[in-house]
Amino acid sequence: MSIPNLPNIKPDLLDTPTLAKLAPVGELDHPPRILMLYGSLRERSFSRFLVYEAARILEHFGAEVKIFDPMELPMAGSVPETHPKVVELRELSLWSEGQVWCSPERHGAITAVMKNQIDWIPLEQGALRPSQGRTLAVMQVCGGSQSFNVVNTLRLLGRWMRMFTIPNQSSVPMAYKEFDEDGRMRPSAYYERVVDVMEELFKMTLLLRGRTAYLTDRYSERNERAVKAIDRQIGKI
Repeated sequence: MSIPNLPNIKPDLLDTPTLAKLAPVGELDHPPRILMLYGSLRERSFSRFLVYEAARILEHFGAEVKIFDPMELPMAGSVPETHPKVVELRELSLWSEGQVWCSPERHGAITAVMKNQIDWIPLEQGALRPSQGRTLAVMQVCGGSQSFNVVNTLRLLGRWMRMFTIPNQSSVPMAYKEFDEDGRMRPSAYYERVVDVMEELFKMTLLLRGRTAYLTDRYSERNERAVKAIDRQIGKI
């Protein structure tokens, strides 16, 4: 086979992927760490109920789950990044290996509560990236007939945040019918879908953790770092 002619690529920065390079690295004895976000502040919040129901399933599988309470999280940009709720959210995102985002649909889109949480998670935080490489599952609750506007928007945001969003998703129509007075989800095909989604998230998190540093390593970024290193050396002359 002839060698491809790639004049625009720097050979020393081009990595050739192999199965050996995909071997997991790091300490992986701990349970998978899952952060869960919901998008409503109402006392009887169906997105919160759905997140707690999903959390029970993940904990059954063996995950360590933390649920962020968005109450008292200021609007993005209205307070310094040192605000306790902002610090808490960002630390949880860094701690996580996978995340679950669940929002009600309001006016055909995600709620401000949901978007505000995502807006507070930066693409970069110093040398760290609080969301990149994490797995993500998306869910929504609807007041009326079933819709997929919210999960579609959450997928777009997950891609922007450089997360691995799993193929499966959950959309619960007429959510007020699907939860009892204690906030527990009633048996139904919608509940079974939630089980499916959490099962898939758990599997993908196990599969990807320890490999995300390699999976998210990009030629363009290696090239950018190399150029900056040269500029620093020139600056010292």
